Amino acid sequence: MRNSFGIRKAAVFGLAGAIVLSFGLSSVSASIVSTEEPLAGLNISADRFIVAEVEAGAASAITAGSPAPAYVSNILPAEEPEAAPAPEEILSEEIQAEEKEEHVKLNLNYDRLGIAKVDTYLNVRSKPSLKGKTVGKLTKNSGCHIYNVKKGWAKIVSGKVKGYVKAEYLVMDEKAEELAVKVGKKVATVKTGALRVRALPSTDSSIYSVLSKDEDFEVCREKISEEWIEKFISKHIKKRQLKEIDYKAMIKDLSNWVCISVDNDYAFVAKEYVDISYKLNRAVKIGDLATDGSGGVSSGRASIVEYAKQFLGNRYVYGGTSLTNGTDCSGFTMGVFGHFGYGLPRTSGSQAAATRSVSSSDVKPGDLFFYGSSGHVNHVAIYIGSGMIIHASNPSSGIKISNAYYRQPVKIGRVVND
Repeated sequence: MRNSFGIRKAAVFGLAGAIVLSFGLSSVSASIVSTEEPLAGLNISADRFIVAEVEAGAASAITAGSPAPAYVSNILPAEEPEAAPAPEEILSEEIQAEEKEEHVKLNLNYDRLGIAKVDTYLNVRSKPSLKGKTVGKLTKNSGCHIYNVKKGWAKIVSGKVKGYVKAEYLVMDEKAEELAVKVGKKVATVKTGALRVRALPSTDSSIYSVLSKDEDFEVCREKISEEWIEKFISKHIKKRQLKEIDYKAMIKDLSNWVCISVDNDYAFVAKEYVDISYKLNRAVKIGDLATDGSGGVSSGRASIVEYAKQFLGNRYVYGGTSLTNGTDCSGFTMGVFGHFGYGLPRTSGSQAAATRSVSSSDVKPGDLFFYGSSGHVNHVAIYIGSGMIIHASNPSSGIKISNAYYRQPVKIGRVVND
């Protein structure tokens, strides 16, 4: 049976610089103020499966496609985190991120550093007990400040998340400081709202996406040479994209631009609009949705969200559709909704076309956020409530939780009608 927007529904079960350890989480806002130049109106119509909740993201497995449990929580953790394949490099050999200098200054904001030593994620709880409510998640190599450690639990703060984690899954103190130099990423932090990023380092180039203030994006190339950009163009840019660009002017201005990763693609932004530094990832503030409908969210929607969150930290693989062994953004949404009997198309653009548009004021957990520019969709994510989304971002980050408005969405689509 197909509904009016072409999605087959079966049944929904009720279920060098300095490493700056800056743990603040950017605010969520649907209204974005334009910068760089007046922004034309962009309306927001706005395999097996590791399932059970575990302190380090490992648990028992059920086969995808089988009935989803009513609620997956409070299951005893495995003694050790489940091993996961190392993520692929985000860049090809030809377009690699610049290596960090050998001597990197470590600038700590807190007295005692901890880094999550897990393969997927570490639950942050409201009290030092497995029975404590989940208030956030600390993904692999994320940093935190440790207040104290008692009876195997560490009281921590990371970003806007404060709570308790199992101390055995943290690297601490001097070892953490040494590890921070290795796992910290060079990122560009957006300094202004509605920042346009381009397909090439020129304001004449087409807009790839619009980014929100205070969001971090991994730096692919900070020092752009003429040789490098020529190689980039030959591999990634179509001839028609060069027609309206003053090529000589672009080459002269390369020093004022930086290449960043926006999900699994490259984009360019003027350096004056970003701050570049080394950072550790921070915890994301997120709780569990009640799958019995008592929390104001339908049981079907809550079950989809809780199911999707079990894959946090798993691998991104371009063209992949395995929720455990590697998937891309649309493969992730297709796999999650397919588990509940919804037949989504394969690509993000097709999924956008197949879903009914809803406004940002009416968004509900389980809706899909689509990102891109000029009506072109190049990324999709699942809204999980509280202004956050979960998505398969890129090989460096894998499946992650982000602010729903880290980029300006071009559409919000509805799959579940309730």
